[in-house]
Amino acid sequence: MNVPVRRALLSVSDKTGIVDLGQALHALGCELVSTGGTAAVLLEAGLPVTDISAVSGNPEAFGGRMKTISFAVESALLFHRQRDAAEAEALDIVPIDLVACNLYPFERTWKAGGDMDALVENIDIGGPTMLRAAAKNFHGVAALCDPTDYPAIIEELRAHDGATTLATRQRLMRKVFDHTADYDAAIAVAMSEQAGDRSLRFAYDSPKPLRYGENSHQQAAFYRQRGAAHSMHDLEILGGKALSYNNIVDTQAALEAAAGLAPGGIAIIKHTNPCGLAVGPHQPDTFAAAWAGDPLSSFGSVIAFNTAVGLEAARFLNLHADKVRERKFVEVVAAPDFEPEVVDYLRRNKNLRIVRTNLDDLKQAEACRMVPGGLLVQDADLQDLGDLKPVTRIEKLIDHDLLRFGVAAVRQVKSNAIVIVRKRADGVLQLLGMGAGQPNRVNSTALSIQRATLNLQQEAELLAVDATQHVASEMARAYLVSDAFFPFPDNVEVAAAAGVRTLFQPGGSIRDKAVTRRCDELGLSMVFTGLRHFKH
Repeated sequence: MNVPVRRALLSVSDKTGIVDLGQALHALGCELVSTGGTAAVLLEAGLPVTDISAVSGNPEAFGGRMKTISFAVESALLFHRQRDAAEAEALDIVPIDLVACNLYPFERTWKAGGDMDALVENIDIGGPTMLRAAAKNFHGVAALCDPTDYPAIIEELRAHDGATTLATRQRLMRKVFDHTADYDAAIAVAMSEQAGDRSLRFAYDSPKPLRYGENSHQQAAFYRQRGAAHSMHDLEILGGKALSYNNIVDTQAALEAAAGLAPGGIAIIKHTNPCGLAVGPHQPDTFAAAWAGDPLSSFGSVIAFNTAVGLEAARFLNLHADKVRERKFVEVVAAPDFEPEVVDYLRRNKNLRIVRTNLDDLKQAEACRMVPGGLLVQDADLQDLGDLKPVTRIEKLIDHDLLRFGVAAVRQVKSNAIVIVRKRADGVLQLLGMGAGQPNRVNSTALSIQRATLNLQQEAELLAVDATQHVASEMARAYLVSDAFFPFPDNVEVAAAAGVRTLFQPGGSIRDKAVTRRCDELGLSMVFTGLRHFKH
């Protein structure tokens, strides 16, 4: 049902667009009721205004703390237009058909570091009361809490002879209750913070239905956190199918991994674990090095670059090949940008999701995980090294670029995590092998060695060199990095047997001395990094 707007109440903290709204309402014959600063702005624009005190029967008082709260004002908003019409007339209540109100800037004051006095003065009381009253009575009243809605409401009023539609009032009603809920949540969190306590309140909306969840029998949707400045919900999709549940999870892991690498980094992710990581000055070679980390697992992977993707690098996917089996199949390619012609090239695979996003926008200071009836919150793991401490008789000069690359890699691998990394002759840093998610660290160590050895054997075949010598020389130059301490010497024994000579681990085990002694016996170099990187 359309409702003519004959009387509107305008009382806003943010004056953006309020004159335009007032002018449109006045032109349609609507009486404008207003308060304080809003009334002054409207009067300055030459609009006739009825002061709120003429409706409430009371003056503004207590420095503006009391303006709109009154039986007359709230009744004009709340009374049921059909059921209560006779009673309203008997009480001399004239209906208010539209409210435009945005609230005191509490959250802005809080984020700016306002003290308790400033926070208290920016807690709006009358505004939420008016908005909630109008929203509750949406069958007869339009409630505007956001200046960005003014142009649409003006257009609707002009299109419907000064009336609002039920669909619009319902939409505005939902927005009001979201807005006041978020407003109250901010106040509650800020007041807890002032008391030296902490509380968290999250709200999510704008669900995007997904085809299914992790598996086809699971329903799923992707919500956006309300008020978040940046969200993966807003990823710019330049081509391909919509992101699936698993794509979103893996894309987060890929972007996180790429963001943790030095410029020129590329991360290839499969089931949230890196199966290929590389950093280098020449993007095509770096991409090939990352892919070579585990070509089999790279099939169906998600790839993230931390610099703009060039055409030569994109052509590594071989999407121009006539034979489909010669093209490399990946699910997602994500990057901060794509050089000219790259997007058109990637669109050769109509299913390939092409994602553009600023990696810095998605960095988080905290990591959260929901559990039944609870929420785990921790600082994001953004550090790489603690105090480096060589602990063996053999001390080698540390390549800090390679070490930081190894730590960035192991930080993204699910625990128990072991990675083997190297710096190639051309300067490319490469993940050679990783062991992830094993119940014991020895298995992870063995898996990383197995993958690294296979990669080096395949490389030897391409280089037409002796595989045994190539594996031995490259493993001796590589770094093995562990996300947590070695609880027993068995890990270093497995590494030594494979030819690894340099190991990095956080230290902190009750058997550190035994592990170090075994390294000395085997002629290995080991350094404590001083910082653990569990990822569960």
